[in-house]
Amino acid sequence: MSRHEKVDCRGLPCPQPVLKSREIIDSINPDTLQVQVDNEPALENVSRFLSTQGYALEKPEKNGDIWTIHASRGEAPATGSHEAAAPGPGAGETLRTMVFVSTSRLGSGDDELGSKLMQNFIKTLPEMGSSLWMLVFVNSGVKLAVKDSPVLETVQRLEENQVKVLVCGTCLEFFGLTDAKDAGQTTNMLDIITAMSHADKVITV
Repeated sequence: MSRHEKVDCRGLPCPQPVLKSREIIDSINPDTLQVQVDNEPALENVSRFLSTQGYALEKPEKNGDIWTIHASRGEAPATGSHEAAAPGPGAGETLRTMVFVSTSRLGSGDDELGSKLMQNFIKTLPEMGSSLWMLVFVNSGVKLAVKDSPVLETVQRLEENQVKVLVCGTCLEFFGLTDAKDAGQTTNMLDIITAMSHADKVITV
C-alpha cells in the first residue's frame, strides 16, 4: 500500500523545514511526500535534501507565497546521506579545510579598509590549492557571492575548480539578496554543521 504524507513547513526558520522533512522520512519513509514552504531558501534546501534521499521531484507548485513540493520515491533511499557531508580523507589524501566567512569586511576599525582586506583575502584563497575544500558564507558574508560583488569572479572560479561553496539562505533572504546570488549553493544551518563535522580544519573570518 502506497504511503503518502503531507508536511507543513510554512513559517519555520532554517533549518527546520529540512529537519521536519527528515523526521517524516526517518519515521514513516513515505512513498510520496508533499511539503509546503513559504520562502525560496527553504524551497531549494528541502528539494535538494529530498533528492539526496532518493525522491524524484516534480516542478513545485506556487500559490501566492506558498510553494508545494511534490516528491515520489524513486531509487532506494540513501540512508543518512546528506549533500554537504563527505567521508574523511584516506591515507595520503589532502586534508580538507573549510573557510567560514561571516562578514563582508575583515577586522574591525575602518569599514573601507575592512572591505578591501576582505577582497584581498578572498582573492588570495586560490593559493591554498587543493587543501581548500569548502567556502561558506553567512551573515553579511553572503554579499560576497552575489551579482556585483567585487570578488564574485574569484568565488565562481573556485567553484569551477571543485571547491564547494555554500551560501546561507536565511542570510540571503534577510538582506533581500535571494535572487542576486550568482555563485554557490543556497544552504541551511544543518548543511553547514554537517560539513563542519567532516572538515579537518575550519578557518573563521
